[in-house]
Amino acid sequence: MSTVKKYLSLIKFAHTVFALPFALVGFFLGVVNLRALQVAQLPGWHTAIYTPGYIIKLLVLVILCMVFARSAAMAFNRYLDANFDARNPRTAVREIPAGFLKKSSVLLFIIACCLLFIVCCFFINRICFYLSPVALFIVLFYSYTKRFTALCHLVLGIGLSLAPIGAYLAVTGSFGLLPILFSFTVLFWVSGFDIIYALQDEAFDKTQNLHSIPAALGKIKALHVSELLHLLAAACVVYAAIYGHFGAWYWTGVALFTGLLTYQHLLVKPTDLSKVNLAFFTTNGIASVLFATFVILDIFLSK
Repeated sequence: MSTVKKYLSLIKFAHTVFALPFALVGFFLGVVNLRALQVAQLPGWHTAIYTPGYIIKLLVLVILCMVFARSAAMAFNRYLDANFDARNPRTAVREIPAGFLKKSSVLLFIIACCLLFIVCCFFINRICFYLSPVALFIVLFYSYTKRFTALCHLVLGIGLSLAPIGAYLAVTGSFGLLPILFSFTVLFWVSGFDIIYALQDEAFDKTQNLHSIPAALGKIKALHVSELLHLLAAACVVYAAIYGHFGAWYWTGVALFTGLLTYQHLLVKPTDLSKVNLAFFTTNGIASVLFATFVILDIFLSK
């Protein structure tokens, strides 16, 4: 296996599909709010001309920020949990415990990703640059939380929920209720499916004094908590539809998104975890991409 493939495997690069589509929603919400402008003063370092070229440059920077922040967070999680991963039969094959990557090399990778994230934020605007250390703290801090609180799933959700509001800030330099609603959607959605994923390690977490909703409440109650969080995610997208006066494209996305949320709860049973990976990655990845696609279509076709 090449070094590049090892690092892509370490950070589960394909899982970027969870939050990136919501970042694109936040980005294009910002674009549609500014598309009537030709020249505007960004809360950044200079006057910006809102040409298609400038918007494309911003989009590339936003995508790079997503990649670097998530790569740093995932690699840090693997770095910090290497000893636990080595003791868990399910995770002992991961790159660090299996000896494919050295911890020192992974640490350098984390530092590089953090610095590149901050540099990209610098080239976006002042508010994103100033908030970049806060964003990094949140996404990195998650890796510690399983050591002291069962609410670690919510902290992960908060980290990924920065995507839509961060992308909106990149374009507009300001906050808005709609991207915040999408951030809450991500918070509840990610927290809910992370609880499903954590079902696999309920017994192991108990033996290692690690905290999670399944370890604290058991599989049945943990699934109920996950269902509640996904109901809240559905409520957020519905309220966003009403508040934002979205049209048929958006409502199609809502139907698909909520349908796939429901489907993953039909896949996973307390007595049968064989379909956890299907529910966790495949179903949620498709839900995110489809929802974002229809929201963006609505933004440009129904406004």
